Amino acid sequence: MTTPHTIAVLGLGRMGGAIATRLATQGWDVVGWTRSGCTSGAVKTTGDPNDAVAKAEFVFLALFDGPACRQVLDDVRGSLRTDTMVLNTSTIAPAEASKLSRQLGPAYVHAPVLGSVPAAAAGALQILAAGDQDALDRARPVLEALGTVRHVDDASTAAALKLIANNSLAGAVLALRDSLRQANALGLPRTQALDVLELGQLGGLVARKRPFLVNQSDAVTAEFTIGALAKDMALLAAASHTPLRSAAGLADSPAAPEADIAVAATVPAVEDAVLEPLRAYIRGHATGDPTHFRDAFLPTAHIEGLRDGAFVSWRLDEYCALFPGRPAPDEPTRSRRIDAIDVHGTVATATMTLSHGSDTFTDIFLLVRTDDSWRIANKAYHRHF
Repeated sequence: MTTPHTIAVLGLGRMGGAIATRLATQGWDVVGWTRSGCTSGAVKTTGDPNDAVAKAEFVFLALFDGPACRQVLDDVRGSLRTDTMVLNTSTIAPAEASKLSRQLGPAYVHAPVLGSVPAAAAGALQILAAGDQDALDRARPVLEALGTVRHVDDASTAAALKLIANNSLAGAVLALRDSLRQANALGLPRTQALDVLELGQLGGLVARKRPFLVNQSDAVTAEFTIGALAKDMALLAAASHTPLRSAAGLADSPAAPEADIAVAATVPAVEDAVLEPLRAYIRGHATGDPTHFRDAFLPTAHIEGLRDGAFVSWRLDEYCALFPGRPAPDEPTRSRRIDAIDVHGTVATATMTLSHGSDTFTDIFLLVRTDDSWRIANKAYHRHF
């Protein structure tokens, strides 16, 4: 390696601290700064970001989000040398990355990373680097101390690809959560379920996160928090204008935002109180007794859908009148299942599939919590032909 350059790392959180430490152990002259003032002691630090960047040839940004990047850059803009390069490893929105690239021009490389703290410590990150070719050539030795550099055409694309990569991680966490919830419902021991899941497609995640999954995380530091991943999913949903279940699934997790993402996979299923009106609804169909529907629905509820090609909107009394008080003749062959339920404070949505002879229905419910109990406010249905 050539003569070490002074590197400033702005943001010494989990990843920023790991990046700064890795660069220092590889012989680079590193000085760090963090907004919180908390440091690990692994690298030299300063309390003023302007001091950190004043002599730096490379300035790494390892901050929580786009607004933090803008604020910190605005604060140090006057102290940046004319030849200083800004290497931004933060996970931010594509539009934010594009704006920073336009503002800083050839001095800016957008370089979000794939991998967590252990990968940073080992120099095994995957780095999505976008910038002017001369800038990339100049920054490559520093970036390669952290991992493998993958060239990306522009800053917006690099930011978008990072969000897509994190979406796959969020999906894996939620898939693991669903598997563990089903295992709990079946009475399977947690360790036995994890042993088998480790053999399959979720194996890498299970192996890395097992201490969090078996409630032995006291001695293990969170590497990537629920709050950070939820932030990333919100950015992705806003940028794509496309529905993203993981954004809501993580944002509404009862686990603490500062907990490791694996903890989101261990939270219990929704409380029975939310399920009770859906179960009453199922009992109504199974018995033909409309009393169960009155238990399930609010008195003001409407049941809506297409019937014989025409739109219908029944009040609860009209809907109850359709049921004779006895099971359908083919009830032993019928089945119903709750497919999904999402709770958002005092409201929830649920989806159910009903197989009634030759007919299959998809029911969509809106539920509300009133007086410490849940009721169905409205139902819409689709009959499959």
